Amino acid sequence: MAGVLACSPLYVQAGEARDGSHDFDFEADGPDGHWEGATLFVYNTKAKQWSQTYIDGDSGEMESPTVGSFKDGRGEFFGTAVYKGGTVLARGVWSDIKPNSHRFEISCSRDGGRTWATAFKADLTRLK
Repeated sequence: MAGVLACSPLYVQAGEARDGSHDFDFEADGPDGHWEGATLFVYNTKAKQWSQTYIDGDSGEMESPTVGSFKDGRGEFFGTAVYKGGTVLARGVWSDIKPNSHRFEISCSRDGGRTWATAFKADLTRLK
């Protein structure tokens, strides 16, 4: 799947993003058709954690946020999601983070995190 991801800082004050919060808008085309949406990242300075919320471009629905942090070049975010009528544990992992690229993967668990099934993978590279 090929696509475009645009990043914009939020809460801009005096020309700088005040708390590191960002919005990522994206469009992608693949075997299953065209896909559009947005991801909202907000940093909670008191908890020292990020939240990530996905907004579907077709329905306008917001998924429940995942919450986590970055440590040693890896970010892990956890939350819940509805899958086939049931609630599952959701995990988003940001890894292989470099100045111009990173990997993002979403996995779901039906057994409380003992096992994970990959639902989405993306290798992202900054265009110059």
